[in-house]
Amino acid sequence: MNGCKILIIEDEGMIAMMVEDMVTGLGHQVAAVAGDLEKGLEAIEKETFDIALLDVNLNGRPSYPIAAALFRRKVPFLLTTGYGVGIDEEWRKHPILQKPFTEQQLGRALQGLAAPLG
Repeated sequence: MNGCKILIIEDEGMIAMMVEDMVTGLGHQVAAVAGDLEKGLEAIEKETFDIALLDVNLNGRPSYPIAAALFRRKVPFLLTTGYGVGIDEEWRKHPILQKPFTEQQLGRALQGLAAPLG
Protein backbone atom coordinates (compact mmCIF):
# COMPACT_ATOMS: atom_id res chain seq x y z
CA MET A 1 0.00 0.00 0.00
CA ASN A 2 1.49 3.31 -1.07
CA GLY A 3 1.01 6.37 1.10
CA CYS A 4 -2.55 7.62 1.35
CA LYS A 5 -3.86 11.05 2.24
CA ILE A 6 -5.80 10.66 5.47
CA LEU A 7 -8.35 12.96 7.07
CA ILE A 8 -8.37 12.72 10.87
CA ILE A 9 -11.54 13.71 12.71
CA GLU A 10 -10.82 13.59 16.45
CA ASP A 11 -11.93 15.94 19.24
CA GLU A 12 -9.14 15.19 21.75
CA GLY A 13 -6.08 17.27 20.81
CA MET A 14 -3.49 14.92 22.30
CA ILE A 15 -5.06 11.88 20.63
CA ALA A 16 -5.24 13.75 17.31
CA MET A 17 -1.52 14.58 17.54
CA MET A 18 -0.68 10.97 18.44
CA VAL A 19 -2.74 9.67 15.50
CA GLU A 20 -1.05 12.19 13.16
CA ASP A 21 2.33 10.81 14.26
CA MET A 22 1.13 7.24 13.69
CA VAL A 23 -0.22 8.09 10.23
CA THR A 24 3.03 9.71 9.13
CA GLY A 25 5.03 6.93 10.80
CA LEU A 26 3.16 4.46 8.61
CA GLY A 27 4.16 6.39 5.48
CA HIS A 28 0.92 8.25 4.88
CA GLN A 29 0.11 11.96 4.69
CA VAL A 30 -2.31 13.82 6.93
CA ALA A 31 -4.72 15.73 4.67
CA ALA A 32 -6.27 17.66 7.58
CA VAL A 33 -7.41 17.35 11.17
CA ALA A 34 -10.88 18.38 12.32
CA GLY A 35 -11.98 18.46 15.95
CA ASP A 36 -15.75 18.75 15.87
CA LEU A 37 -18.82 17.82 13.85
CA GLU A 38 -19.05 21.06 11.88
CA LYS A 39 -15.33 21.18 11.03
CA GLY A 40 -15.45 17.51 10.08
CA LEU A 41 -18.32 18.08 7.66
CA GLU A 42 -16.51 21.11 6.26
CA ALA A 43 -13.27 19.15 5.84
CA ILE A 44 -14.90 16.40 3.80
CA GLU A 45 -16.22 19.08 1.45
CA LYS A 46 -12.96 21.04 1.11
CA GLU A 47 -10.09 18.59 1.57
CA THR A 48 -8.71 15.98 -0.79
CA PHE A 49 -8.12 12.64 0.93
CA ASP A 50 -8.26 8.89 0.34
CA ILE A 51 -9.35 7.62 3.77
CA ALA A 52 -10.86 9.17 6.89
CA LEU A 53 -10.36 8.26 10.54
CA LEU A 54 -13.54 9.21 12.36
CA ASP A 55 -13.97 9.41 16.13
CA VAL A 56 -17.50 8.22 16.94
CA ASN A 57 -17.98 10.79 19.71
CA LEU A 58 -17.05 14.41 18.98
CA ASN A 59 -17.41 16.57 22.08
CA GLY A 60 -20.41 14.54 23.23
CA ARG A 61 -22.06 14.47 19.80
CA PRO A 62 -22.20 11.40 17.57
CA SER A 63 -20.26 11.76 14.33
CA TYR A 64 -22.76 9.74 12.29
CA PRO A 65 -23.63 12.68 9.98
CA ILE A 66 -19.97 12.67 8.90
CA ALA A 67 -20.01 8.89 8.50
CA ALA A 68 -23.14 9.17 6.33
CA ALA A 69 -21.53 11.87 4.16
CA LEU A 70 -18.39 9.76 3.70
CA PHE A 71 -20.48 6.70 2.91
CA ARG A 72 -22.47 8.61 0.27
CA ARG A 73 -19.19 9.74 -1.34
CA LYS A 74 -17.87 6.16 -1.24
CA VAL A 75 -14.84 7.29 0.78
CA PRO A 76 -13.44 4.51 2.96
CA PHE A 77 -13.34 5.38 6.64
CA LEU A 78 -12.47 3.83 9.95
CA LEU A 79 -14.53 4.51 13.06
CA THR A 80 -12.46 4.97 16.20
CA THR A 81 -14.01 4.69 19.62
CA GLY A 82 -13.32 4.16 23.26
CA TYR A 83 -16.93 3.13 23.83
CA GLY A 84 -17.08 -0.26 22.13
CA VAL A 85 -20.73 -1.26 22.04
CA GLY A 86 -21.90 2.38 22.05
CA ILE A 87 -21.98 2.43 18.25
CA ASP A 88 -25.36 2.71 16.54
CA GLU A 89 -26.57 -0.50 14.90
CA GLU A 90 -26.37 1.07 11.43
CA TRP A 91 -22.58 1.46 11.71
CA ARG A 92 -21.56 -1.66 13.68
CA LYS A 93 -20.63 -3.60 10.54
CA HIS A 94 -18.31 -0.82 9.44
CA PRO A 95 -14.56 -1.09 10.27
CA ILE A 96 -14.04 -0.05 13.90
CA LEU A 97 -10.78 0.49 15.76
CA GLN A 98 -11.04 0.38 19.53
CA LYS A 99 -9.10 3.05 21.45
CA PRO A 100 -6.43 2.97 22.61
CA PHE A 101 -4.77 1.46 19.56
CA THR A 102 -1.17 0.97 18.51
CA GLU A 103 0.50 2.10 15.31
CA GLN A 104 0.57 -1.53 14.17
CA GLN A 105 -3.18 -1.92 14.75
CA LEU A 106 -3.85 1.31 12.88
CA GLY A 107 -1.58 0.14 10.05
CA ARG A 108 -3.47 -3.14 9.66
CA ALA A 109 -6.83 -1.35 9.70
CA LEU A 110 -5.67 1.20 7.11
CA GLN A 111 -4.25 -1.55 4.93
CA GLY A 112 -7.65 -3.25 4.91
CA LEU A 113 -9.36 -0.01 3.90
CA ALA A 114 -6.80 0.93 1.27
CA ALA A 115 -6.74 -2.48 -0.46
CA PRO A 116 -9.64 -1.58 -2.81
CA LEU A 117 -7.85 1.68 -3.65
CA GLY A 118 -4.99 -0.23 -5.25
